Amino acid sequence: GANLARTMARTGVDWVCVDMEHGNIDDGQMHDAVGAIAACGTSPIVRIATNEGWMVKRALDAGAHGIVVPLLRTAAEAAAIVSAAKFPPLGIRGFGSPFSQSAFGVQTGSEYLQQANDALLTIIQIETHDALNNVDAIAKVPGVDVLLIGPYDLGIAIGRPIVDGKMHEDLVQAIARILAATKANGKWSGMFCLNGEQSRMYAAQGFDMISITGDAYAIPVYITQQLQAAKRDEVNGKM
Repeated sequence: GANLARTMARTGVDWVCVDMEHGNIDDGQMHDAVGAIAACGTSPIVRIATNEGWMVKRALDAGAHGIVVPLLRTAAEAAAIVSAAKFPPLGIRGFGSPFSQSAFGVQTGSEYLQQANDALLTIIQIETHDALNNVDAIAKVPGVDVLLIGPYDLGIAIGRPIVDGKMHEDLVQAIARILAATKANGKWSGMFCLNGEQSRMYAAQGFDMISITGDAYAIPVYITQQLQAAKRDEVNGKM
């Protein structure tokens, strides 16, 4: 919701992802979260629930600075997403939302319209077997800005799931292949991570956009750590 989104946006991160795919959040809550994040000077990025053009419209009309599209498979699907995200003549997005410009400060609707096609990010997740096979073609699609790897679904898709945090070498090579295709086509590369150590490792490899953790992961990890610290003396019979 908006309060948690606002709290995360104030931590110093560049962007916060509002997850409509796996998160427990509806359309109205997405609108509220996007506005709360943007008001903190942080970019709201919305991961839509699935590969559907109308979901792109809802996220961008709420004021998202970019959209993440999961479950995409082909270059043709990527081109359709770009079209949904762009105003004519580059796409088919309709103009008229009273909320979009609010996420960009004091812009008028006209000012938003003039810069939206260049400023908003179209981020394609590479997480299906078909997307991996078509990664070079997807990276070549005009208007695709970022190829973002979903390592857990990608591992499952190629029959090499991540188990206990360990990646099979085939998954490591698949990630390297996606990164190479991204760089070769002048696009940005992204990676979902769970912690700072992973994030630093992938940044060193050349990834441009990194999700360092998620709220549903970070909160229980932190609480568990603090609980263990609070109970440490109980092992020695002390309270």
